[in-house]
Amino acid sequence: MNDETGWFHRRGALAGEGWESVVDDGIPGWQYTGLRVGVLTEGESLALDGGGQERIVVPLAGSFTVEVVERGSASTVELAGRASVFDGPTDVLYLSADATAIVRGSGRVAVASSPTTEVRPTRRIAAAETPVELRGAGASSRQVHNFGTPQALDAARLIVCEVITPAGNWSSYPPHKHDEHVPGHESRLEEIYYFEAARADRSAQGADAAFGLFSTYSSPAGDIEIDAMVRTGDIALVPFGYHGPAVAAPGYDLYYLNVMAGPDPEREWLISDDPAHAWVRDGWASQPIDPRLPFPEGASAHDDEHDEGGPR
Repeated sequence: MNDETGWFHRRGALAGEGWESVVDDGIPGWQYTGLRVGVLTEGESLALDGGGQERIVVPLAGSFTVEVVERGSASTVELAGRASVFDGPTDVLYLSADATAIVRGSGRVAVASSPTTEVRPTRRIAAAETPVELRGAGASSRQVHNFGTPQALDAARLIVCEVITPAGNWSSYPPHKHDEHVPGHESRLEEIYYFEAARADRSAQGADAAFGLFSTYSSPAGDIEIDAMVRTGDIALVPFGYHGPAVAAPGYDLYYLNVMAGPDPEREWLISDDPAHAWVRDGWASQPIDPRLPFPEGASAHDDEHDEGGPR
């Protein structure tokens, strides 16, 4: 599994158990992260059974109710959601490793997960609480929603964020890796990329053709190669290797949800740029952030050209 066949999956190729896509340890070579993507209409539900894994419920489009059972106690959490992934942050729900849940509502929902025996408190993170960060500059400008990063969420090992790249821009750039344990410099993290794309003018005409590009390539930790057009619902798995760029084609905005976890003792997001391309960062200081950001128009965010975890 060292090419697109093993590590890149088109929408629906991983369908199972009522979900459009399921990433878990049933995929050979995959063990620290999971992702489920589901589509619901009113009256339908999706179950999150079994313990031993922490999870984050992320509305992609639409609003949802999550019925939670934890240590014999039941509660209901409302997630206001959003019209689409390009309409700013959403309420999300972190579920402890002791919780099970049923998700109801209408729209598309993602559930990120990682196996763990550590129990951290279940918590709803409102859209207004989500740290919104503008990274890079110029044509490398992008917007990051850091609701599930170590700085924003108390979790055992799971690190989750989402990235919006305006049409024509590059993100996950410079290419980087996190497949070695080098204290203070690099951490070992599996990573899932879940993609969506849309016309920048939000026209529905031809929306299914919206696309971006995504690449990975080998590092000393292993051989991998993905060079793919990515569309809504596609999933790339990055067990090791350099990854990036993710490129939004002109005319089309690109979104991806990143899910990361790994075997290191500390929950850290530390990366190493490909030395051949690391110099690109030096030019950002003299370039402005893309004026189209933040999404949606009128939203607030903070600039951070000194990426604290990686070049999302």
